[in-house]
Amino acid sequence: MAVKIQPLSDRVLVAPQEAETKTASGIIIPDSAKEKPQRGKVVAVGNGKKDHEMTVKKGDTVLYGKYAGTELKFEGTDYLIMREDDILAII
Repeated sequence: MAVKIQPLSDRVLVAPQEAETKTASGIIIPDSAKEKPQRGKVVAVGNGKKDHEMTVKKGDTVLYGKYAGTELKFEGTDYLIMREDDILAII
């Protein structure tokens, strides 16, 4: 599925993974207690800055800060758009 959004400069478009619905021990987590996901898949990447080449690429699974990026809904799908600096690690 091709996304019609192309991030500019050093920005990255991420599709967040779903929040966990069950703990490791099998306890079901109610919607009111779910944590905001901090993991997602890179959907699109900008060209980078003049003196900075992009490290992440399309298809990478990444970890990002809890309050990183700007939430946006495009064609019924939730995305986050953030600077590459907000990404903490590639998994």
